[in-house]
Amino acid sequence: MKVLVIGGGAREHALCRSLSLDPDVSALYCAPGNAGIAEVAELRPVDALDGEAVAALATGLGADLVVVGPEAPLVAGVGDAVRAAGIPVFGPSAEAAQLEGSKAFAKDVMAAAGVPTARSYVCTTPEEVDAALDAFGAPYVVKDDGLAAGKGVVVTEDRDAARAHALGCDRVVIEEYLDGPEVSLFAITDGVTVVPLQPAQDFKRALDGDQGPNTGGMGAYSPLPWADPKLVDEVMELVLQPTVDEMRRRGTPFSGLLYAGLAITGRGTRVIEFNARFGDPETQVVLARLRTPLASVLLNAAKGTLADEPPLVWREDAAVTVVIASHNYPDTPRTGDPIEGLAEVAAEDAPDAYVLHAGTRREGDAVVSAGGRVLSVTATGSDLAQAREKAYTAVARIRLDGSQHRTDIAAKAAGLG
Repeated sequence: MKVLVIGGGAREHALCRSLSLDPDVSALYCAPGNAGIAEVAELRPVDALDGEAVAALATGLGADLVVVGPEAPLVAGVGDAVRAAGIPVFGPSAEAAQLEGSKAFAKDVMAAAGVPTARSYVCTTPEEVDAALDAFGAPYVVKDDGLAAGKGVVVTEDRDAARAHALGCDRVVIEEYLDGPEVSLFAITDGVTVVPLQPAQDFKRALDGDQGPNTGGMGAYSPLPWADPKLVDEVMELVLQPTVDEMRRRGTPFSGLLYAGLAITGRGTRVIEFNARFGDPETQVVLARLRTPLASVLLNAAKGTLADEPPLVWREDAAVTVVIASHNYPDTPRTGDPIEGLAEVAAEDAPDAYVLHAGTRREGDAVVSAGGRVLSVTATGSDLAQAREKAYTAVARIRLDGSQHRTDIAAKAAGLG
């Protein structure tokens, strides 16, 4: 099988790493990729938002499967263009990707499907914003209706800050605050059959102790020793299958990766948001634990034959990912700084710990930073404490001027804090 992965972040590096280890994959390409992905896949230049260009590239490579990683190309209809060229695509249509592309659309689908979620208002005027903020009170939860690269959500006790964020968006969803721990649960679906993956938890705040601004994610871990063993079955029954069924009923079947961001509240499990693709950095830990070869699962989802796929097999190991971010992230990051220590991790810590590249590029013989989140250091161990220790041992070998990372990823779940 020849596989083309679209994207260039740590999520795509994790996907490419898993696909490169799959004996069924005879050729692996990534467009545009990054410095780390180049070690496991052949890179090709492409505008990831240009459906016709991606389709032409896939056709020229003779790809048997295209995997679209990021949300923006999915919402832009890249999957539709590739499917029109007769090539199976793992990823939803542009219409179905509105589950992530529009918070208001997702709320409408959840209401129709009876999926438990936060009460909310969709606002487009200052008067509507004020009324919604007053209705719910603090803490205020304000979400940009459209895509915002993980930075469109503000949760604050400060009404003025909440109002300012709302007025800076064309359309916002203001909703009740959901207390309780958050869980990320991915499911692979062909639009009918739904196959859940193992749950993970990510860390959105920039600083230790869940302080600082929201980010795209500073780390993750799996499994969740504190979670109810029946959680996955419950979310399948109440959230994932009803959502997939409702999308099919509407004539816009959802195939690909359905990501449910959940809050485990005192009143039960509630959906915070849907995403239409693998999450970053949760993908890094979930795929680290997946023993089943990945390519056939994704291909069966793309072809509508997921029911033929045997049950997934998981490793008993735990996995932890720690994100190394550049200076000033999540504000405008500094780029172009050399990254040192990558060879040391490969020599000293592999295979239990490894580095997945996010915002990197190669300049001559050097690898330099090229984005906000630069690297995802991922490790596996017999339990979370061991996986965490291995991850942070590898993190300590990485040298990037001005870089930052959280020191408390998975600490509480591992019984360390």
